Amino acid sequence: MQILADHEDLSAIRDGVRTLCRRFDGEYWRKIDTAGEFPTDFVTALTADGWLSAMIPAEYGGSGLGLAEASVILEEVNRCGGNSGTVHGQMYNMFTLVRHGSAAQKAFYLPKFASGELRLQSMAVTEPTSGTDTSQIKTTAVKQGDHYVVNGQKVWISRVQHSDLMILLARTTPLAQVAKKTDGMSLFLVDLRTADPQSLIVRPIGNMVNHETNELFFDNLRLPEDSLIGEEGKGFRYILDGLNAERTLIAAECIGDARWFIDKASAYANERVVFGRPIGQNQGIQFPLAEAHIDTEAADLMRWQACSQYDSGQNAGASANMAKHLAAKASWAAANACMQTFGGYGFAHEYDVERKFRETRLYQVAPISTNLILSYVGEKILGMPRSF
Repeated sequence: MQILADHEDLSAIRDGVRTLCRRFDGEYWRKIDTAGEFPTDFVTALTADGWLSAMIPAEYGGSGLGLAEASVILEEVNRCGGNSGTVHGQMYNMFTLVRHGSAAQKAFYLPKFASGELRLQSMAVTEPTSGTDTSQIKTTAVKQGDHYVVNGQKVWISRVQHSDLMILLARTTPLAQVAKKTDGMSLFLVDLRTADPQSLIVRPIGNMVNHETNELFFDNLRLPEDSLIGEEGKGFRYILDGLNAERTLIAAECIGDARWFIDKASAYANERVVFGRPIGQNQGIQFPLAEAHIDTEAADLMRWQACSQYDSGQNAGASANMAKHLAAKASWAAANACMQTFGGYGFAHEYDVERKFRETRLYQVAPISTNLILSYVGEKILGMPRSF
């Protein structure tokens, strides 16, 4: 496996994203967080500079880059103190459409996504009663003539209010009628601009971070048959591509967070003098930061393995899950070490530590919890009996 971290092409990407992020400093993100607003100016700038179209094939107006490059973009946003959770949906959702969309869908939508005319920021999979047990979803899409009629409910669906289209997973064949419980689910491309507001109700969910997420209610929502992505009944297989990309990108975001925390805390530990000596001279401060750095570097290696496998067409499921697990643990350890280093000042808005602390905590439970990753490794890699 080739380690890509110092590749000159990736260095150019890092420099470009950092240059853009200088226009959106800590004060910008603090104001957005305090007001509970969406960072529209930041997303617009990222789109205008072409970063959100990086993975769209060149023939559709994108840069034709891979998951490795995408991961660097999101890592750098977080390392610069921003929150790439506001844009990462467009990254991994795009892979699903690029890999499984029809020629007509790609020809019509991808150039518009590349130019920024349209946004694909949202994917609706999770439901209140099924959680991460996707095979048990109850939202249905029933074929009636030249339309599918959707009924059901989704929860924790992010960025719906700032997206033009949404990918939807619904069951098209009842669970009792399929040979495998992961069969009979299909993917659809929902145009949120034209959806009947009486048939698709969006209810925002207040939460501990400035993250736009929602509960959705479908009541006889009619979708034209050409909304179907790929073959009917194979939607679960299709979303696995997107989920492996998602977990790898989340790992990169966590690595960016961890490096932000470590850099921030190390600088403060050198500057802050207590009892006549810099606090970084104390092993109680120094060792947790050193350990967080080691864990972050280890997670980074697994991130590159996942990217390499994904971009070469190999099964990246194990690497993507392990990368996400390691990186989320590293970022949370770095966040705690940083908070402890700053002490009471870490709770003050002006240092941004408490904001980033809240943001990185999310990745212990989303988009997949650490316990489910451990179950995956135990069953799929170590060959032990299924634990749930």
